[in-house]
Amino acid sequence: MTYCLVVDDSRTIRKVSREILASLSFEVAEAENGEAGLAACQERMPDVILLDWNMPVMDGYSFLKALRMYPGGEAPKVVFCTTENDMDHITRALEAGADEYIMKPFDKAILEAKFQELGLITHTSPA
Repeated sequence: MTYCLVVDDSRTIRKVSREILASLSFEVAEAENGEAGLAACQERMPDVILLDWNMPVMDGYSFLKALRMYPGGEAPKVVFCTTENDMDHITRALEAGADEYIMKPFDKAILEAKFQELGLITHTSPA
Protein backbone atom coordinates (compact mmCIF):
# COMPACT_ATOMS: atom_id res chain seq x y z
CA MET A 1 0.00 0.00 0.00
CA THR A 2 1.32 3.43 -0.93
CA TYR A 3 2.13 5.56 2.11
CA CYS A 4 1.25 9.26 2.12
CA LEU A 5 2.16 11.87 4.71
CA VAL A 6 -0.12 14.91 4.93
CA VAL A 7 1.73 17.93 6.37
CA ASP A 8 -0.73 20.73 7.10
CA ASP A 9 -1.51 22.85 10.15
CA SER A 10 -5.26 22.68 9.44
CA ARG A 11 -6.91 19.74 11.19
CA THR A 12 -9.81 20.03 8.70
CA ILE A 13 -7.52 19.80 5.66
CA ARG A 14 -5.72 16.81 7.19
CA LYS A 15 -9.06 15.09 7.85
CA VAL A 16 -10.43 15.74 4.35
CA SER A 17 -7.11 14.66 2.79
CA ARG A 18 -7.08 11.49 4.87
CA GLU A 19 -10.60 10.58 3.75
CA ILE A 20 -9.78 11.17 0.07
CA LEU A 21 -6.49 9.29 0.25
CA ALA A 22 -8.03 6.36 2.14
CA SER A 23 -10.72 6.11 -0.58
CA LEU A 24 -7.86 5.84 -3.09
CA SER A 25 -6.29 3.00 -1.05
CA PHE A 26 -3.42 5.00 0.45
CA GLU A 27 -2.03 4.45 3.92
CA VAL A 28 -2.06 7.91 5.56
CA ALA A 29 -0.14 9.65 8.34
CA GLU A 30 -0.44 13.28 9.41
CA ALA A 31 1.82 16.03 10.71
CA GLU A 32 0.72 19.50 11.85
CA ASN A 33 3.84 21.38 10.68
CA GLY A 34 7.11 20.90 8.84
CA GLU A 35 9.11 20.01 11.93
CA ALA A 36 6.65 17.24 12.85
CA GLY A 37 6.68 16.18 9.20
CA LEU A 38 10.47 15.76 9.21
CA ALA A 39 10.25 13.73 12.40
CA ALA A 40 7.66 11.48 10.73
CA CYS A 41 9.95 11.07 7.70
CA GLN A 42 12.82 10.01 9.96
CA GLU A 43 10.61 7.28 11.40
CA ARG A 44 9.29 6.13 8.02
CA MET A 45 9.92 7.77 4.66
CA PRO A 46 6.62 8.19 2.78
CA ASP A 47 6.05 7.46 -0.91
CA VAL A 48 4.26 10.78 -1.34
CA ILE A 49 3.81 13.94 0.73
CA LEU A 50 0.91 16.41 0.53
CA LEU A 51 2.46 19.63 1.77
CA ASP A 52 1.00 22.96 2.88
CA TRP A 53 3.10 26.11 2.43
CA ASN A 54 2.06 28.33 5.35
CA MET A 55 2.45 26.62 8.73
CA PRO A 56 3.81 27.59 12.14
CA VAL A 57 7.09 26.18 13.50
CA MET A 58 8.39 25.21 10.02
CA ASP A 59 6.75 26.15 6.74
CA GLY A 60 6.38 23.84 3.77
CA TYR A 61 9.19 25.40 1.75
CA SER A 62 11.70 24.96 4.61
CA PHE A 63 10.42 21.41 5.17
CA LEU A 64 10.94 20.53 1.50
CA LYS A 65 14.47 21.93 1.37
CA ALA A 66 15.38 19.98 4.54
CA LEU A 67 13.67 16.79 3.32
CA ARG A 68 15.58 16.75 0.04
CA MET A 69 18.87 16.85 2.01
CA TYR A 70 17.98 13.77 4.13
CA PRO A 71 19.24 10.32 3.14
CA GLY A 72 16.33 8.93 1.11
CA GLY A 73 14.65 12.34 1.10
CA GLU A 74 14.88 12.63 -2.65
CA ALA A 75 12.53 9.66 -3.10
CA PRO A 76 9.07 10.87 -2.01
CA LYS A 77 6.87 12.62 -4.52
CA VAL A 78 5.97 16.00 -3.02
CA VAL A 79 2.74 17.77 -3.93
CA PHE A 80 2.36 21.28 -2.58
CA CYS A 81 -1.25 21.84 -1.64
CA THR A 82 -1.73 25.50 -0.80
CA THR A 83 -3.57 28.77 -1.30
CA GLU A 84 -0.35 30.41 -2.58
CA ASN A 85 -0.94 30.63 -6.32
CA ASP A 86 1.50 33.24 -7.63
CA MET A 87 4.26 32.20 -10.03
CA ASP A 88 6.99 33.07 -7.51
CA HIS A 89 5.70 30.51 -4.99
CA ILE A 90 5.15 27.86 -7.67
CA THR A 91 8.62 28.41 -9.15
CA ARG A 92 10.30 28.33 -5.73
CA ALA A 93 8.46 25.12 -4.82
CA LEU A 94 9.43 23.35 -8.03
CA GLU A 95 13.04 24.53 -7.80
CA ALA A 96 13.20 23.23 -4.20
CA GLY A 97 12.14 19.78 -5.39
CA ALA A 98 8.33 19.70 -5.43
CA ASP A 99 6.85 17.37 -8.04
CA GLU A 100 3.42 19.00 -8.35
CA TYR A 101 1.44 21.95 -7.09
CA ILE A 102 -2.31 22.07 -6.45
CA MET A 103 -4.50 24.83 -5.12
CA LYS A 104 -6.78 24.72 -2.11
CA PRO A 105 -9.58 23.96 -2.02
CA PHE A 106 -9.16 20.67 -3.84
CA ASP A 107 -11.35 17.61 -4.19
CA LYS A 108 -10.91 13.92 -4.88
CA ALA A 109 -10.92 14.36 -8.67
CA ILE A 110 -8.11 16.95 -8.57
CA LEU A 111 -5.98 14.91 -6.17
CA GLU A 112 -6.59 11.71 -8.09
CA ALA A 113 -5.61 13.38 -11.39
CA LYS A 114 -2.36 14.75 -9.94
CA PHE A 115 -1.48 11.39 -8.40
CA GLN A 116 -2.13 9.69 -11.75
CA GLU A 117 0.21 12.19 -13.45
CA LEU A 118 2.87 11.26 -10.90
CA GLY A 119 2.34 7.52 -11.48
CA LEU A 120 1.04 6.96 -7.94
CA ILE A 121 -2.36 5.75 -9.17
CA THR A 122 -2.76 3.61 -12.24
CA HIS A 123 -6.56 3.47 -12.24
CA THR A 124 -9.44 5.86 -11.74
CA SER A 125 -11.89 5.18 -8.97
CA PRO A 126 -15.63 5.00 -9.61
CA ALA A 127 -17.37 8.34 -9.31
